[in-house]
Amino acid sequence: MRAREIVAAIGDAAARWCDADFPARIRATRASMERTGYTEPVVDYALDRLFSGITPEALTATIVSELGSLAALDGFVERAGRPAVFYRGIDEVAILSSNTTLGVAIPYLVFALCAKARVTVKDRADRLVAAFAETLVEERAEFEDAVRVESWPGADPVESPARIGAAGVVVAFGRAATLRTIRAQLAPDARFIPFGHRTSIGYVSRDDLPDEAAARAVARAAALDALLYDGEGCLSLHALFVEQGAAVDAARFTELAAAACDDVAIEFPSNNREPAASALAFRNGMLFRTAQGQGSVHARAGAAHVVAFDPRLVEPPPLAPRTLVIYPVDGPESALAYLREHELPLEAFACASVPRPDVLALAVASGAARIARLGALQDPPPAGNHGGESRILPFVRAVYRDPFPAAPIA
Repeated sequence: MRAREIVAAIGDAAARWCDADFPARIRATRASMERTGYTEPVVDYALDRLFSGITPEALTATIVSELGSLAALDGFVERAGRPAVFYRGIDEVAILSSNTTLGVAIPYLVFALCAKARVTVKDRADRLVAAFAETLVEERAEFEDAVRVESWPGADPVESPARIGAAGVVVAFGRAATLRTIRAQLAPDARFIPFGHRTSIGYVSRDDLPDEAAARAVARAAALDALLYDGEGCLSLHALFVEQGAAVDAARFTELAAAACDDVAIEFPSNNREPAASALAFRNGMLFRTAQGQGSVHARAGAAHVVAFDPRLVEPPPLAPRTLVIYPVDGPESALAYLREHELPLEAFACASVPRPDVLALAVASGAARIARLGALQDPPPAGNHGGESRILPFVRAVYRDPFPAAPIA
């Protein structure tokens, strides 16, 4: 298959998954709900955003931006000022799915296939990747020889090395200990693309809160980012810095955020009737602190989320499920000092509006791989650089051709 044919077939398969009534998606939705414990609105939200972004236009634009042209996947292409290049796909790629984030392996599978690599994916119990792979084969039978979706025990000392030991590229998600174990099983020259546990934060400037109406809109955006997927993913909002000096101060904004979380929890409910154990421990600690006149905590009876206002910057955020902590700051310098003190590993930094130059500098200095709009943290573009990594470049190697004179060697 030529690259444009692969891109078109993947786009057609993804378009079928955008239909909520597509039978394979209906089955996968039920299975994903059972595996993750997420409610149906949450799973539907995840699948809509995953597959709506996998279009031929988005895939082509990403490949062209990284390789220079789509044609470079099919043969040699001339480059200005450099030798002609042909990007060959790595023979074997292995992708180990995350146990939490829905469909996180699929964008990597898609770009590995665009590179014309053979791909093995470790799927989860919901078989979401396997179901999408079956749709790909329905579009083009050639995919049947290119994709293998399996499950095996992650800690198995025999099964795991047998499936990833020969791979030229391994993409893996998990805790640091898990990633170290995987790395030890790889061939010495294999490319390893690890994604460890990260979190995301946000920053609200004083200009974003000119009145209560604007503050309510920002609070709604923050609540969506904090509660989706039960706050378990690397794009979940756990800490939000609010500049002092706004018409709506941080304490009042926290009240609005708590009310917004109550509303979002109706639209995207949790299966849990009360906060998780770690969130309860944080809530109880905050209740003790508020009794001494420090901060406030909002945890409505029967709700599974906790929102807190903490004027102290001496402790890291709890990173507990469905828990959001709001910190008042004088400016970006205070937020940066907090981030450096607690060494938070960040995936994304969210802003309520186009960031001021000093806020943008904070976002870059934070170490986050993505600067996002508050309310869209959980809707990353598939063409983006998740974890700061390229999309197709890890799955290809360049074969370049020296320029040859027109006359033969004498």
